[in-house]
Amino acid sequence: MNIPTSVTVWNDAVGKRISISFSEVDETTGKIISDNKRADKVVTDKSIKDIIDSLLDYAQTVVEQ
Repeated sequence: MNIPTSVTVWNDAVGKRISISFSEVDETTGKIISDNKRADKVVTDKSIKDIIDSLLDYAQTVVEQ
């Protein structure tokens, strides 16, 4: 199974991107098979874009404090 360990979102020329770091773990033994793998994707789902926008809005309030 793959377990996400970090998520990064950013805007670029093609839209909102998401980068997910993850570890691959053996479901039976719990041993880490591989670590620090990465998947990148352009976000096209409107509802997910809205969630990202909300998260970035919250982040803005944090850095303004």
